[in-house]
Amino acid sequence: MSEFTFAIIGCRHFHIQDFIQEMLELGHHCAGIYEDTNIHLSTSISEKFQIPIFDRLEDLLARDLDIIGCASKNSAKIDIIEFCENNGIHVMVDKPIITSEEGYERLNTIIDNGKIQVGVMLTERFQPIFMTLKDMIQSDQFGDITHISMRKPHRLAKESREEWFFNKDESGGIIIDLSIHDFDLLRWLTKKEITTIQGYMTKNMLDEYPDFFDTASMQVLLDDNLPVQLYVDWHTPSASWTWGDGRVFITGTKGCAELRLQGDPYITKDSLFLFTAHKQTTQIIQCPQPSANVSTDFIARIKDEQGSITHEDILIASKLTLEADRIVTKIDKNLT
Repeated sequence: MSEFTFAIIGCRHFHIQDFIQEMLELGHHCAGIYEDTNIHLSTSISEKFQIPIFDRLEDLLARDLDIIGCASKNSAKIDIIEFCENNGIHVMVDKPIITSEEGYERLNTIIDNGKIQVGVMLTERFQPIFMTLKDMIQSDQFGDITHISMRKPHRLAKESREEWFFNKDESGGIIIDLSIHDFDLLRWLTKKEITTIQGYMTKNMLDEYPDFFDTASMQVLLDDNLPVQLYVDWHTPSASWTWGDGRVFITGTKGCAELRLQGDPYITKDSLFLFTAHKQTTQIIQCPQPSANVSTDFIARIKDEQGSITHEDILIASKLTLEADRIVTKIDKNLT
């Protein structure tokens, strides 16, 4: 594989280190990091990977970059993407890629222009447990899928969050920030499109941030009238063994499964895939490591090869989060 030179512009979330690590393991070279606000995080990542920090963006751009990785403030990512398009540099961003309809239209224009490849770190597609689930669904081991439920609680860790995180205009809010993974997974796993979204978003805490909502519960309908429940929150207890005890439940006419994404504190911290069929008692399904990850998939697209995640996937998943955020009923429990 030919070597690309990449750099990081915007380092406001630790997710970006996953992209850095994958790219380095693939043999690509990181020229440096530019981050003018979150110096603590950028310094930590710089020291971990031995990557230089640049005080001036112009100096970093002079390094003849092929790819930019970006984990800027959510609302600012579209600015970086436009900057990359203007400079002919491909770009990979942490989710969410946009936070508003205006940002979506700007992203759509960039993708229509076709000058660069735009990627989003939709990493759940490449987790062994979801790759195995997709294979089992496509090989008809579940029969006809009758229901899907995805539960994705998260730890807030308020003291470590920057102020912009609690501002709806800057962060996008809980559905736009967290549910993009689930909307993308549903389409990818089932090969069905989402037709209807209903639900609630509730505010239970942090009165000092009036537009910060902490829980969202949605009912979603896919093609062929397949019902789905989606749930996200910021209420994982600080003492939990994990940042979020994510669970996925799949029910079909031939079998059902529970995916414990972060394992079980009394069994293992590795993910667990439990499957039961009519003539097969509950067993743990082994999930082999996939040959691809979000970075190899992105590099394939840059090289004009077929990738799993397409520009259309990114646009559709982003649009669905915007629609869900607009459609759901918002409840501030302090006002009821």
